[in-house]
Amino acid sequence: MTARGRRTEAGAALPRRNERLADDAPPHPAAETRPVPVEGPLATARGLLSDLQLAVPGVRGCVLAGVDGLLITHNLPGGRDAHDVSALAATTAGLGRQSGMALGQGGFRDATIRSLGGYFTVYLIGGHALLAVLGDDGLNVARLHIEAVPVVEKLADLLPR
Repeated sequence: MTARGRRTEAGAALPRRNERLADDAPPHPAAETRPVPVEGPLATARGLLSDLQLAVPGVRGCVLAGVDGLLITHNLPGGRDAHDVSALAATTAGLGRQSGMALGQGGFRDATIRSLGGYFTVYLIGGHALLAVLGDDGLNVARLHIEAVPVVEKLADLLPR
């Protein structure tokens, strides 16, 4: 048991970040909101994410993250935590990197995970960032790979090293 009385054994659900830990605990402060830039590299990156989503039927949304898992920007629909998707992208890239090294197949380039409800694909951008794409179960993965390559190249040129 923890100090607040929550179970921490394996299999026990942990609270989400936005849940209060106790009834007497103060609520989390509201996240600071900033205006969305209408020009500049971040706006251009968001445009590229939207273009990819429009070009490939079945793409639910995209996340641009650092290789450390920190969120840069996204176009995910409501209800998805972009920070969690960023962390999952970094974990996927790390696993891909380790697998490639262990198997003697070189560095990580991209990975696609197929689940019962859809796809999660992660692309390495210039060695310093990641593009994560969430797709529904009807996603044409081959088309996604074809459309994503030029987006990844443009993002590599756009993002600072």
